[in-house]
Amino acid sequence: MFYYLSKVFWLLVQPLNLSIILLLAGLLAAMVGRRRLAATGSMLAFLILGLSAWTPLGAMILNPLEERFPRPLLPEKVDGIVVLGGGLEGAVNLVRGGYELNGSGDRFVEAAILARRFPMAKLVVSGGPSGLMLDDEGDGTTAPRLLMALGVTADRLTLESKSRNTYENAVFTRELVTPKPGETWLLVTSAFHMPRAKGLFDKAGFPTVPWPVDYRTPGKERIGLFRDDPVASLQTTTMAVREWIGLVAYWLSGRIDRPFPEPGVGSGG
Repeated sequence: MFYYLSKVFWLLVQPLNLSIILLLAGLLAAMVGRRRLAATGSMLAFLILGLSAWTPLGAMILNPLEERFPRPLLPEKVDGIVVLGGGLEGAVNLVRGGYELNGSGDRFVEAAILARRFPMAKLVVSGGPSGLMLDDEGDGTTAPRLLMALGVTADRLTLESKSRNTYENAVFTRELVTPKPGETWLLVTSAFHMPRAKGLFDKAGFPTVPWPVDYRTPGKERIGLFRDDPVASLQTTTMAVREWIGLVAYWLSGRIDRPFPEPGVGSGG
């Protein structure tokens, strides 16, 4: 139920959809003579879109997420690498049978690099279909085609292809690999996603070393207008809002212990 509620809630509150809903509400209000309500809805829609697309607001609220878990020194010995899904174009790959990457594809590139650096380490790919309305192929299904093309042998791969969100990534991966005390596992995901992912893996009893990739901000954001392409700015804002909402929702539901997990706190931190 949590999965479906979260998908529906996000469908309604992401900046672009929320702006459209507010504009429609304003139009309906105008049609029935509620001018003040119509003006309020239209103004809120403009404000949301303007701040999201024309200012660095998204980057400014995404950057603290990216800075929360700095990349540590690489351990001398690594027993396993867990890479979270979300970096492949599932709908395209389902039809075309390839391994097209999306904006988070750095996760799999870095996983292949780490696999070459630690040739004895296991490599776990965690990610099933995530679409609520569109058919797609989970990264746990697609990734072997990409990783084997990059030189990772099939015998090193462990695939978790059922999870639909990060909570299930953590729980299902923990059940699948049953990490042993004293083992060192790297957790590879986008830097902005690492606080939520690390908190969930800690809660699931899977100690990991965070290895953030796929940085989206340079860390030098300043207030201003038109500092980036409006479409890119809107995407960044959407990503940031979604991640902060996810952190709060997972904390309120008891899936993570803190609303903003931090290094050194929790299992394996």
